[in-house]
Amino acid sequence: MNKTRPVPINSALTGPPIPVQAKIAAAWTSFMFLYIYVDFFNLYKPGVLDGILNGLVWKFDVSPTLLTFMLASVSIPALMVMLSMTLPARVNRATNLVVASLLIPYSAFNAAGATWEWASFYGLSIGVEVLILAFILRSAWTWPRTYSDAADVATADGLQQQAHA
Repeated sequence: MNKTRPVPINSALTGPPIPVQAKIAAAWTSFMFLYIYVDFFNLYKPGVLDGILNGLVWKFDVSPTLLTFMLASVSIPALMVMLSMTLPARVNRATNLVVASLLIPYSAFNAAGATWEWASFYGLSIGVEVLILAFILRSAWTWPRTYSDAADVATADGLQQQAHA
């Protein structure tokens, strides 16, 4: 005879613990999409396409060096998605701390030369980018030291989520 426990009406919705690597890879994926969309929407600013058609991006001449630099900068979050899922924990943690730290001022540079008219666009885009990078930094900084620590953190997170539900 199958005995099933009744499910309490006020039970918390819980899921399985998510590995730190997956959380960080998801954050890098979000960062990458936002990064690309910000660049895409920037094309709608008056004069941007005219500048590109005349061989200028911002104040730089379009050149193989510029395009290589631009490709390298958008490749960083793409590589971090893969590296966050494949590097050993110690190297993974250090890599995420260094790269996310370096990308915060790089993200802020996107507002260089912007007028107050575009403050909301750059404020929102840079703000969300920095929030995602802060999440990555926090996740890497608080990375559990041992497998049992990770299980304790997952259990504590689950209990905390239950308490808030």
